This record gives sequence, structure tokens and C-alpha cells, in this order.
Amino acid sequence: MILRKVINRRRWMKGAGSLAASFGVIGARARAKDAPLRFALTPVLLTSDLVMLEALKAYLAHAMGRPVHLVSRRTYQEITALLVTRQVDAAWICGYPFVVYRKELALVAVPVWRGQPLYQSYLIGRADQKADTLADLAGTVHAFSDPDSNSGYLVTCAALAEMGQSPGRFFRHFFYTYGHRNVVRAVATGLATGGSVDGYVYDVLREAEPALSADTRVILKSELLGFPPIACPAPEAQSPTIIHLREALIAMPSDRRGREVLAMLRLDGFSNESPELFDGIADKMNLVRGVPL
Repeated sequence: MILRKVINRRRWMKGAGSLAASFGVIGARARAKDAPLRFALTPVLLTSDLVMLEALKAYLAHAMGRPVHLVSRRTYQEITALLVTRQVDAAWICGYPFVVYRKELALVAVPVWRGQPLYQSYLIGRADQKADTLADLAGTVHAFSDPDSNSGYLVTCAALAEMGQSPGRFFRHFFYTYGHRNVVRAVATGLATGGSVDGYVYDVLREAEPALSADTRVILKSELLGFPPIACPAPEAQSPTIIHLREALIAMPSDRRGREVLAMLRLDGFSNESPELFDGIADKMNLVRGVPL
């Protein structure tokens, strides 16, 4: 009789423990759903458009059924650091930091622009300037967007490396504007003779703010490269949060709110792509690293 009571007590304790564990899992899932999605943005986006940012935030919150907290910083380095250290869940970054931290990061989705997950870097100058090649800008003042930007820095550095040059030796002076819009403004106002800028941002600015780019022109366009992606910490690549975020982004064209955001961004949508899409950027990075400053 005593033995039977002991066995029954053990069974009860085991069942209670399993039930508590089940409630613990359910509670953790509920907390995860209630916790805000921490989504970070770099200057690759037109971050001055507050209406668009609010629309993006509202769409993601609606599609994922959870709050969304947008995180913005001035530089790519700051956002990449938050992403690598898992202080944000995902971020819209640039292809350059993605290839630098390829082991630490994973792709969530890649924007599709003009039918492809690709874009170009533009070398721009003043509209009245006589320059047709990068070589024509030797000894001038140049505006870069960010030292961790592919289109706003790396592409031009790779072109210089092919000439056996570096920015410090080729240009009389160069500086960083920390924003593609600011590169255009620097060239338009004569603060810089030339600039390296994201072709997507430049073309959108020509539509949305034609006065800003009116005094500039495109001198040279790079080959097509992987569009600045949305990435997450590699350990979280298959987490429910990231899978749900990817689904929400890819589903944007089929949702009214999503289509409105895409129209503001001038994007077709988002696609699921392989990391090999960014091999061209990795090649440029390796080229630049092999040339002395």
C-alpha cells in the first residue's frame, strides 16, 4: 500500500512537471510574439521619409502580428555591430558588410528592383563638368557615402585598385557624408567634384526630388551587383521570427499595405536569394585588400 502511494506520487510529480514545462513553452512563445521585432535600418534606405518608415513599420506589425521597433543609426558600422551581437533581430544592410561578416550573418530577403535583386554603383559629377571616366577625377575632391558601403565606397576603391591606386593617393581629398542623399547634395553644391552613390537611391531621388540632383549627372555605372539585403544573425536564420519576417517581406506584393510600401520604395518586392549573389562584391573587397593605401 505504501509502495503504491509512492509510485502514484511519483507519477503525479512527473505529470505536473511535464505540464509545467508545456506551460513554460507556451509562455515563452507568447512572450516572443508580444516582444517587438527589432528591425534596423542603415542609410541605404531613404531614412528621411518618415511617412514611408511608418508605413513599413505598420505593414510588418500587421503581417507578423507583433509590435515592430525600428532602429536607425548614422553609420553602417553601428548597425552591423548591433546585428552581429544580436541586439537587433534583423537589419537592412549593405552587401559589403554582409560579405565581410558572411560567417556571422544570414540572408533574410533581398529587394527586387526593376525585376532583379540587383543594382549598380554610380560615379557622379556636376552636370556642367567635363569628365567621362574615373581617371578624369584625379586630383579632385571626392564624396563617399560610408567606408562600409559597397556602392558608396567599395566599388570606386576597387576601380582605383585596378589602376594601382587608392583614394588617398588618387584624390586630392575625400570625405564621407554618411548618406547617399548627402553625396548627391555635396556634388550638386560643389562641395565635392565627384561622388560615389547607390544607383537605386540616385534614380529614386531623380524621381522624388529632381531639384536635388538637377545639377549632377552620372559619369559611370558599375556592373550589376547584389542589392543591399536584409540580414539576420546566422544562429537565428531558421528561428520562427526570421521565417515569419521573410514570409512577410516576400508576401508584400499580395497585400494592399505591402504594395503601398513597395510603391513608396520604388521596389517590385523581395525575394529569397543565395549568398552567392554577393560574390561580385566579395571579389571587389579582396581586390581592395590587396592594394596598399
